[in-house]
Amino acid sequence: MKAVRYHRPKSMQVDTVPDPGIQQDRDIIVKVTATAICGSDLHIYNGKIPEMENIVMGHEFMGEVVETGKGVRTLKKGDRVVVPFPISCGNCFFCQHSLHTHCENSNDNYGPEGGLVKEKGAALFGYTNLYGGYDGGQAEYVRVPFGDFGPRKVPDGLADDKVLFLTDIFPTGWTAIDWAKLKGGETVVVFGCGPVGIMAQKAAWIQGAGRVIGVDIQPYRLELAKRTAKSEVINAAEQDVKEIVRDITGGRGADVCVDAVGMEADRGVLEKVMNTLRMQAGSLNVLDMCFSTVRRGGVVTIVGVYGSYYNNFPLGQIFDKGLTLRMGQAPVQHYIDTLFGLVQEGKVTLDDIITHRMPLSEAPHAYKIFNDKEDNCLKVVLQP
Repeated sequence: MKAVRYHRPKSMQVDTVPDPGIQQDRDIIVKVTATAICGSDLHIYNGKIPEMENIVMGHEFMGEVVETGKGVRTLKKGDRVVVPFPISCGNCFFCQHSLHTHCENSNDNYGPEGGLVKEKGAALFGYTNLYGGYDGGQAEYVRVPFGDFGPRKVPDGLADDKVLFLTDIFPTGWTAIDWAKLKGGETVVVFGCGPVGIMAQKAAWIQGAGRVIGVDIQPYRLELAKRTAKSEVINAAEQDVKEIVRDITGGRGADVCVDAVGMEADRGVLEKVMNTLRMQAGSLNVLDMCFSTVRRGGVVTIVGVYGSYYNNFPLGQIFDKGLTLRMGQAPVQHYIDTLFGLVQEGKVTLDDIITHRMPLSEAPHAYKIFNDKEDNCLKVVLQP
């Protein structure tokens, strides 16, 4: 089969690789009908999260079941399914507590420490050997472990584009807001108007926010946030975000700030040098802006990915302001059924952020324009 594989930083190639097969009784094999490139994939593409092998990429995918292990009773050949990006068993302590991204049984590199390269959480599709080394879904076929627990059947009448983003970016955006426990009427500022950031803005409205503001430095992403999420927007390259937000909130600041960017935030040459000297990947710039923009006693949620330890973390500021922090990978399996309902009821639209559709064979070009923000690229869907 054909699959998109990582070869080295900035080099993705479409290779011919062996078809996957059933390895465990709870496995299923899915023929991929749609898959997407995620901002998290860029951490591998840019070398921020190291990988030494030519892994098959991709954790946002859906398709048709073509084979099931003998232990799978919930699905059959021909079922259309959406597959959550965390690989979770459904049985362990963490799965039973709706903490599916901390599953004890899916990742051979699992451990309680949460270290840089050892003792990570649950396995993720196509996301390096640190997270299990499983082949991802940017391919014609994919093996899905624990196929009787994670995948969800797609109801009749729902096209792929309508539900594909239930794999990751909408549950991730939803999680960022749900963690904040809105009571209604809050001012929510989302840093990053990429796919996850826009989904968080949509989720904020649904969960009761009174005012939603998207922040970015790319005009085309800000325009998409205005159009698809109906948010106010601030261009952080041209305006002082914290001063604008304080001005419209009586000097207090936002009730909730969401970091939907992570370590890929824009940074200058000097900061890149300092990052290298400190052996840390990427930047804390967006997180710093969150801590300044949020009000005292407010909430900061972090769904942008950070992959290393960081010096100069502003713990004193966080303590003085009495902030609440929540962060991590989204427990997709916990939310996906509720979010399916929102899609079916027409309460949210997910496919309006797609800017590019390409065949799988054009994946290397798709990665480049997405990473370099060329051609107003926000979200690419690949079709095998």
